[in-house]
Amino acid sequence: MHVQEGARDSLGCRCHFSNRRAFLSDLGLGFTGLALGSMFADDGKLKAGESTAHAVGAHRTPKAKSVIWIFLSGGYSHLETFDPKPALNRYAGKTFDETEFQNPIRSPLHAKRFRSVAAEEVNVRDVYPTIYPMQVGWKKHGESGIEVTDWWPSLAKHVDDLCFIRNMWTTDNDHAAENQIHTGRHRLDEQQPSIGAWAHYGLGTLNENLPKFVVLGGPTSSVTRESIDGYYLGPQHAGVPLQLDPGNPLPFGNRHPGQSFQQQQLEYDLISRLNGQVAVEYPEDQQLRARIRSYELAFRMQSAVPEAIDFSPETDATLNLYGLNNEATKVAGQRLLAARRMVERGVRFVQVYPSPYADWDSHQKLKEKHERLCATVDVPVAGLIHDLKQRGLLDETVVVFCTEFGRTPGLELRNGTDGRDHHPNGFTIWMAGAGLKSGYVHGETDELGYHALGEGHYVTDLHATVLHLLGLDHHKLEYPGRKRLEIDFGNVIQDVLA
Repeated sequence: MHVQEGARDSLGCRCHFSNRRAFLSDLGLGFTGLALGSMFADDGKLKAGESTAHAVGAHRTPKAKSVIWIFLSGGYSHLETFDPKPALNRYAGKTFDETEFQNPIRSPLHAKRFRSVAAEEVNVRDVYPTIYPMQVGWKKHGESGIEVTDWWPSLAKHVDDLCFIRNMWTTDNDHAAENQIHTGRHRLDEQQPSIGAWAHYGLGTLNENLPKFVVLGGPTSSVTRESIDGYYLGPQHAGVPLQLDPGNPLPFGNRHPGQSFQQQQLEYDLISRLNGQVAVEYPEDQQLRARIRSYELAFRMQSAVPEAIDFSPETDATLNLYGLNNEATKVAGQRLLAARRMVERGVRFVQVYPSPYADWDSHQKLKEKHERLCATVDVPVAGLIHDLKQRGLLDETVVVFCTEFGRTPGLELRNGTDGRDHHPNGFTIWMAGAGLKSGYVHGETDELGYHALGEGHYVTDLHATVLHLLGLDHHKLEYPGRKRLEIDFGNVIQDVLA
């Protein structure tokens, strides 16, 4: 196609074209070019850095197509879930100095990994010296013999499908760690895009009618928006929160009662043309680019999203598998079933919050709170693993189950006598699915569950591993003009790969 310099477009604007791509970019006042760029990127034809707005494509053959990232806000106790420690019962009521083990507070690892926002002289977190015993029993499960506490009877049946990482650590000892596990940065540092945004940025879509990055049940509060934010990648890469209401999944995204489909289509066409006109003048405007894509996607999502979260085609057996027949498990079950339906339809990254903000934060009454909270997610999460596996989706999906930090081995003395404080020095997460070992435990904490032993794994190691399974080289995921630190990239946890 050749257009002479000085030709006018359909709106009478004079065009200056040097090549085919420039022509397509200007045609339709820039909107066609944006759509074309999206198609190129989704086909993996753009090199990293060639487009600042769209995907760069996989760097290697992926093991997984999608990720379901399950986050429990508040910090579940690794000790009462997936890393039980008999020594806590043996030395209950004694101080760290009264055990046969080195006092973990004096370990060099404590100073290396602990970063309090409060001044050191007034901060008492994570240094409680009196050992608090386990609040629940535990036993070995499956052929792999992995220890899980008795509060997870349903999930325990699936340990042979799971890969536990027991030596995670982070640095923020307050709930800003919820953002840190998703972005990799402490709150005192410059923020980074979330893991879901990087996956969105790096990969093309599998379904043009649904977002690549969906959020269910979150963000959990106004202060945790960073956990799903695209930051400097641009708002078009941020997570899209959806409500599990087929009648209104996208607030303000429905047609007015008196508006026909054709009328709305004309409205969107006009908006696209007006936005496109401005896009020609401001081609690097991230907010504008995101706005154009959001209008386009919102129009398509009006039919695709309600269908994706409509559970009526599901059998009673499936609904019961996720716990939708029980009020205690219904909320978590709905979100996890919706997550399965999303990845089934090609959504790349689904971030699920089964519980409200800081719900697992058990400074007091740990036994009462954890027993209740485990019961709300145990059946739904086990149901998700079973359902993915029986449908063959576990072979192409990565499931991540995590929290922001663990809980202290010592009894918290600030707020009562039956709880544990925040503990960033060592905690447990698990993964399952495509490209991962199953029935496997990687890493460990010390005998008291205090420190992640060895180098352990900072949270961005988890990011690097997930991106690797999606076929992305985390070191190649950079944004023009932005310099990432080595800790932002993390390292792939090679030992957990199948």
